[in-house]
Amino acid sequence: MRSLRDHISSRRHLHDVIFTVCLRPEQKPLCKINPTSVFANNELCMGDVEVYGFDYDYTLAHYTDELYPLIYNLAKERLLMRNKYPESIMALEYIPGFAVRGLHYDIEKALLMKIDAFHHIQLGTVFRGHQQVSDAEVFSQYDGTHVPVDYMSSFHGRGKQMVQLMDMFSLSEMALLCDITEFFLKNGIEYDPEYLFYDVKNAVISVHLSGDMHKAVAEDMDRYLERGEEIAQLLRRLAGAGKKLFLITNSPFWFVQRGMEYIAGPSWMEMFDVVIAESRKPKFFTDTKRPFREVSKTSGTCKFERVTSLRKGQVYIQGNLQDFRQMTGWYGARVLYFGDHVYSDLADPFLKHGWRTGAIIPELEDEIKISNSTSYKDTISWLLALQGLIESQQKSRHDEAVQAVVQEWMKEMRELRHYTKDIFNPQFGSLFRTHHNPTYFSRRLMRFADIYTSSVANLLHFPIDYTFYPRRSALPHEINYDS
Repeated sequence: MRSLRDHISSRRHLHDVIFTVCLRPEQKPLCKINPTSVFANNELCMGDVEVYGFDYDYTLAHYTDELYPLIYNLAKERLLMRNKYPESIMALEYIPGFAVRGLHYDIEKALLMKIDAFHHIQLGTVFRGHQQVSDAEVFSQYDGTHVPVDYMSSFHGRGKQMVQLMDMFSLSEMALLCDITEFFLKNGIEYDPEYLFYDVKNAVISVHLSGDMHKAVAEDMDRYLERGEEIAQLLRRLAGAGKKLFLITNSPFWFVQRGMEYIAGPSWMEMFDVVIAESRKPKFFTDTKRPFREVSKTSGTCKFERVTSLRKGQVYIQGNLQDFRQMTGWYGARVLYFGDHVYSDLADPFLKHGWRTGAIIPELEDEIKISNSTSYKDTISWLLALQGLIESQQKSRHDEAVQAVVQEWMKEMRELRHYTKDIFNPQFGSLFRTHHNPTYFSRRLMRFADIYTSSVANLLHFPIDYTFYPRRSALPHEINYDS
């Protein structure tokens, strides 16, 4: 009979052999994902789509990273002038890359965190200001890591205790919340977390509603807005193929006009059959009372005649989806609508009205480039192999020596998981994954978007009647044919 030492040695040797096989140079390399591809959650035949709809901000218009400090600084000025915050907050500067989209913020506890698809907090991603909160405090605050659904948020990601910060503009809001929290803590200033949250939230909203952000962007397009030659090419292609095009945005028309002229040229409206600004999404999709108003393209004033039809070449504001459907006859799966906000743009059209939906996720390209790196792929390959080793040896529970080896492997697995988090973002990791589960953001993306991509221009890589198929993934009880 083999000695116990041989028994343990063989398991360590098994570890070394599998490690070598997973990472050997001649190992067949894992395929790379195209960062500009289009990815399907649900089968979508583009040949069945007759009508294409678009949001404006971060869908047709892609902003540079200069926009985040602009919003941050304008909101900071409002906190000083309107809410009488200490003048020294003006020295605070926007920190690029601190947060990622889709995080949850606990309003009462002043905690920013990442939550997975099963409502569990990812430990190591909970921050008060710039300080990471210990696991022990997380357990104390939430009686574990699970956050009840009624505590988390409402349907649109907003609750009384917690909100999910979903759009690209929220990166500035998260940064300002954390920076001022850190400022108060370091300077011993007592504060109520709820007051701070609503002060910052209202300041950011004011930046948009006042038009200050719009004016700054319009005055320096080259600084804040990316050129959109491919966007213009896509719109011309769709219109030339006889597809109907519409635009529904919350932004004011004068701002959209300036931006679309920059992106697609002065004749951009000729490609659109319906243009709706100041739509108040998501209320546009649920409110049945707010009527459309026609707006003068020259003066920007509303006309007094009742709107009974939506005409090409004209501009409308407000309105509601029920009237939109009646006036256009566009409804159901013939319509494909693109937006960057999973809740405000996609949830109601998808669930309540049967539209097909496409999510625009600008961060996707950078995430895929990291996932394509050799170091990341090697780490994931070894992580999965190590998990298999641990699973295979867990049954030897009465063999203390074997379990000691398993504990070594589990420690190594935890280290690998931390690496796969930090490579995306040192504080919060990937937008799409926690250590071993999809994020809550991913869950909502999969629920409300038929397809997703980094830019609508990526549709140019595919025939206009292309069918997007979701990747078949094995359920836990099924055979994994890819392995």
